[in-house]
Amino acid sequence: MTSGKVVPADMSPETATRFDELVEAFARLRNAEVVAAFMRDLCTSTELDAMGQRLQVARLVDEGVHYQEISRRTGASTATVTRVAQWLHHGEGGYRAVLKQSRR
Repeated sequence: MTSGKVVPADMSPETATRFDELVEAFARLRNAEVVAAFMRDLCTSTELDAMGQRLQVARLVDEGVHYQEISRRTGASTATVTRVAQWLHHGEGGYRAVLKQSRR
């Protein structure tokens, strides 16, 4: 199922297969409660916090908040804010899709 568009070219075939399986697992889940249970089983609390922080950063970048202010509000480093902004503006569109869905 690897699309080539989302999977980085330098990703090993084994990692690409694991990525595909993970994407398919999420895609099959039908409600937020089950997604939450799967994520809690799958990730450490530190990983969940980091992912949640990145989404929070993306939302604030999208709102035009200054990077230093985003860092202050979220606790993310300015390097993380810059990296998230890069993916938001020049990535695969994942952040943009999630932000668009959350506005509905």
